[in-house]
Amino acid sequence: MQQPSFIYLYDGGKTKSLNVKEIAISLRKRLRKAKVEIREDFIPKENFLETTARELASIKISDIKKKDTFLEPLPVEINYEKRRLMDSGHKAAGILYDGFRMLSIFAKLIPKIESNFNYCHIIFTNQLFGTWDENDLRYHARVAVFGFPSIISTTGVVEAPAKPREFYLKRQMGMNFLALKEEFKGRFIDYDDSRLTEVMKGYSLQALLFHMTGDPFCKDKNCRLYNAHWQEEVIHAQLKSEYELCNFHEKILTKTIIR
Repeated sequence: MQQPSFIYLYDGGKTKSLNVKEIAISLRKRLRKAKVEIREDFIPKENFLETTARELASIKISDIKKKDTFLEPLPVEINYEKRRLMDSGHKAAGILYDGFRMLSIFAKLIPKIESNFNYCHIIFTNQLFGTWDENDLRYHARVAVFGFPSIISTTGVVEAPAKPREFYLKRQMGMNFLALKEEFKGRFIDYDDSRLTEVMKGYSLQALLFHMTGDPFCKDKNCRLYNAHWQEEVIHAQLKSEYELCNFHEKILTKTIIR
């Protein structure tokens, strides 16, 4: 088990609330011998642009209750993806992509020299992606999909973890959505949330631990590696806990040999 010598953070969250430089600093403090570098958004080179745009357009989920429901992309959809890839200020359009297929597309764009365990690639994006759940047979939005590379969504951290149960009960009773957001303000991460960077530090650690061990999660609800399914669990683990990592995972980071 070894720490990577190089960690590359791709700044594609496209929100002022995400400070990737601050995340890089936090990782450097933990991994003093690793080189942590910030790169621009994960954009393919010119000769891969058309292919990548087509591949991304073809992994849009058309029905969340049916597995692998992908349609042949229309030219307008491919052009949309090309514009999104080239425009660093592009906002998310509410499309749900297949997370593992997105990861596979990005993996092909990593240079061969950086496609080994000595390099850890962490991509921040504002695109929303999901994965199929065999338990309830539907797609669910996710905050992150871990692999080589790992992808973390600034939209996913808002949409994927569930808000407090009372929020949905009052919504079903017909309470106005904006009024609900105001009533429950602070109990969930919202768009342009000032707490976003601090929360993403924890998901970056999960990506790093996956790279090192293959298991990014912890059962300790106070550990930043806790696999939170509720917004209040995210807030507790990432913002309110008295410690960042449990003893077990702290030792993994501090005692692991660096190449």
